[in-house]
Amino acid sequence: MLQGLQDLGSAYWSFMNPMTLLYGLGGAFVGIVMGILPGLSATLAIALLTTLTIKLSANDAILVLICSYVGALYGGSRTAILLNIPGTAANAASCADGYALALQGQAGRAIGIATSGAFVSTLIGVVCLALFTPLLAEVALQFGAFEFFWLALFGVTLSGSIVGGDPLKGWLMGLLGLFLAQVGQETLYAYNRFTFDWDELAGGIALIPALVGAFGLAEVLTTLADPVERKIADLKDSVLPRWKEIIQYRWTVLRSGIIGVMTGLLPGVGEDAGAWMSYAAAKAASKEPEKFGKGSIDGLMAAETGDMSSIPGHIIPCLALGIPGSAPSAVLMAAMIIHGVQPGPMLMIQNPQFVYHVVAMTTLASIAILLFGLFGVRPLLHVLKVRRSILMPIVFLLCTVGAFATASRLFDIWMMLAIGIGAFFLRRRGYEMAPLVLGLVLGHLLDKSLRRGLVLSDGSILPFFTRPIAMAFAAVTIFTILLYVKPFKAMVQRAKAWVFNAVRMLFARSA
Repeated sequence: MLQGLQDLGSAYWSFMNPMTLLYGLGGAFVGIVMGILPGLSATLAIALLTTLTIKLSANDAILVLICSYVGALYGGSRTAILLNIPGTAANAASCADGYALALQGQAGRAIGIATSGAFVSTLIGVVCLALFTPLLAEVALQFGAFEFFWLALFGVTLSGSIVGGDPLKGWLMGLLGLFLAQVGQETLYAYNRFTFDWDELAGGIALIPALVGAFGLAEVLTTLADPVERKIADLKDSVLPRWKEIIQYRWTVLRSGIIGVMTGLLPGVGEDAGAWMSYAAAKAASKEPEKFGKGSIDGLMAAETGDMSSIPGHIIPCLALGIPGSAPSAVLMAAMIIHGVQPGPMLMIQNPQFVYHVVAMTTLASIAILLFGLFGVRPLLHVLKVRRSILMPIVFLLCTVGAFATASRLFDIWMMLAIGIGAFFLRRRGYEMAPLVLGLVLGHLLDKSLRRGLVLSDGSILPFFTRPIAMAFAAVTIFTILLYVKPFKAMVQRAKAWVFNAVRMLFARSA
């Protein structure tokens, strides 16, 4: 306990220098700008900044990425309030009450509420991040090759629910990512697979060109193909929050913060789930539920608190288990691997201090959004006036430079273009890119763990099903897949209802 507090204090102290603070503020600023611009996202912000921070040290680079992650989700509340267009999917729950307040001439008040809620809820998530990650990692230290195989397979299984409403499309993209991960030399005998005698493919498909193509170039093409007319609501009143309101809705903040963290802990559940569940809980507990959707401060506070607190919640399983819970956290995990940090159970042995560094990074990110949110509102709104014909070529240029800069290979640019164009057409058909990245990241772990496990067991697959932890993961993975089969799902729902009624009757009799 005392050692953990000492490590946490050391982590905070290590960030108390001007250059590190500048990196954090810069990352948050870029994230907010990306979140403000409709069509751009936290995922794209992380993917682009991964290429621009490749030469920085691991701590500085990941600080920039985490601050941009937090900033992008916060920045999305601006367009939700002023344009009735969620800047990111997680801000959709903020549209109804935020835009209603803006139409009533209270846009500044709504932005102040969103800022204060985002700041406090992120700090709630930071506390949970510091407490739960080491505990979860200690349990995960019992894992071997057999458990890692099922863990990776379970992560790919979650690609059916990580984004979108069609699990089959998610699984297809996850499997495509698994296939792309197998391209190149395999890990045990350095035998070329799926290279078609193309020497450039012997090293496999690099993560950065894949990330930049799937999220950067595809986003540029999608945005240019679907222009949106926008009308900005007027911002006349003050954005400084009223502390009386923050105190008045303290239970909403606490409840929504906990709900956001808990939804973040569930792999495959995105930040938008934390916002909507917090919004529903606030409406159920409110004395004035009829105001929700018509300009409720309680509703706006709950929505923004729920989505922001889910960010640390997503980082917990990402660090401790190596399973990202949302599209931005999947790209963040890929960026960590690129910078030499391997998330997962071994992290607490190989680099235990890093977890506390992430806690300090997230704290700095929450302070940055508070500063920009309260004192940089009007200058930041000028970003909305930038024409897409100017913005998108700049983003494309950053994609090209980022793909080339990592290894100085022209081949990586062609790979980025190929993946980006393919991703654009797939997205037009309803296929999302986050499962592709998830499969690409976890594919190496799955392949390596399967082959090592077979070597250790002399070719037998029994240990994959007979070891206790592996057996549990196998059962959970199979159960998760079966839940998408309608007859099985209906049977589970009937069983759940029967158990609930039995428990209720038992309590009724005892009373």
